[in-house]
Amino acid sequence: MSDDAALTGLLGHMTRLSATLNRGQLFEKATTAAGLALDRPAVTILVVLHSAGEPMRVGEIAAQMQVAGPHVTRHLNGLEQRGLVERVPDPGDQRARLITLTPAGHQLIGRYLHIINGWFTDALARWPDEDKRDLVHLLGRMIHDLSEHLDTVTDAPTT
Repeated sequence: MSDDAALTGLLGHMTRLSATLNRGQLFEKATTAAGLALDRPAVTILVVLHSAGEPMRVGEIAAQMQVAGPHVTRHLNGLEQRGLVERVPDPGDQRARLITLTPAGHQLIGRYLHIINGWFTDALARWPDEDKRDLVHLLGRMIHDLSEHLDTVTDAPTT
């Protein structure tokens, strides 16, 4: 089977995955179960910060989310007012600020991720551990490579 033929079904699978997550209202159910009264972008910022494991610049968060910096800044202001994130000095540049989770932010996003991870664990319970590791590795690699490639694609039509 050629590479093109092997990838033919990829878009269909990705579309079904997106529909499954949206139809199943994963975000809405998880935020309700975790007691979060936050919108999707705010939760995404908390997940990005949690996943990074260290303070980040606004631009880094925006790049992870694939949105513009001002979009992130608006949400960060609300998260900061709620005491979920704080701005701390950048040790490499005292003029700059980094964003970090507060203890309350860690606790809140921890509840959300516990619920999400529990659902994934339950859904993939019959999968061998190696398959689960491969899925996480390959999906992460695909998203990275596809994002990187799409950054180089122009709006010019291809022939």
